[in-house]
Amino acid sequence: MAVFTPVSREQLELWLERYDLGRLRAFEGIASGIENTNFFVDTERGRFVLTLFERLTAQQLPFYLGLMHHLAERAIPCPDPVPDRSGQALGTLEGKPAALVTRLRGHSNMSPGPQHCAQVGEILARMHLAAADYGGTQPNLRGLPWWCETVPRVLPFLDAGQAALLREELAAQQAFAASAAHAALPESAVHADLFRDNVLFDGDRLGGVIDFYFAGRDTWLFDLAVTCNDWCVHDADGSFEPARLRALLDAYCAVRHPSDAEREAWPLMLRAAALRFWLSRLFDLHLPRPAEMVTPKDPAHFERVLRARRERVPEFA
Repeated sequence: MAVFTPVSREQLELWLERYDLGRLRAFEGIASGIENTNFFVDTERGRFVLTLFERLTAQQLPFYLGLMHHLAERAIPCPDPVPDRSGQALGTLEGKPAALVTRLRGHSNMSPGPQHCAQVGEILARMHLAAADYGGTQPNLRGLPWWCETVPRVLPFLDAGQAALLREELAAQQAFAASAAHAALPESAVHADLFRDNVLFDGDRLGGVIDFYFAGRDTWLFDLAVTCNDWCVHDADGSFEPARLRALLDAYCAVRHPSDAEREAWPLMLRAAALRFWLSRLFDLHLPRPAEMVTPKDPAHFERVLRARRERVPEFA
């Protein structure tokens, strides 16, 4: 959520004429994140988030917008795309695909306790069940094919130990992805990026889940591993904090009971989730795009998480 494409007030006012939202009152760029251009937009009819998509195409975007609407209709608190007067949720602004979605109440909690993690586990399980009948087929664009393509591009920036770790883990994940054990894992469209900054709390109560633009079809276990690797870790060394991890997993399992295949795959899937974000942060740090406002994230954190998962993984239950 950086500002790669500046938008003037005059340009935005003209673009908003296609909506029945009244006059523009205020707007501001959102500086956090590194993928799309985002603005908070206030009009006479409410508060919204405008996104200009820097990488996703107009052909890919119906999957993401459709998923959010599908979940919102099933009582999942998430942004709901706003259609214009012609019923279209996707338009073009400054030459980029653009969409307006509802803005949820609340703020990110970057220092969660077990009570917050429990709510995240519950909503994640509900999201998986709600998405089970979503018809979109977009793959996870930051999944294994992207890992294989990106590893050679970031290797020149690593020391010998880091390069060996990256190669070894990629090989392990390639073998796992080709196995019958992986094929047995349930899947659907998943969020795939449910970090602390993508969940809003209104006080201590979960207010909603945001930023679905890394979503794709993947296993539910991968989505759960991504979530646990962020919400339940000691930032200093990447190890799990037991109380937060137990709270999140117990709440998830109370809504959806994982299969035996998922329990057996848990250690490798936690490693896969750590690899994905170590690799993407390496890519964003060493091969960045120009942006007016951008905040790259430290890849060393997920290197620590990956090393911790390779050393020790707690029991799923």
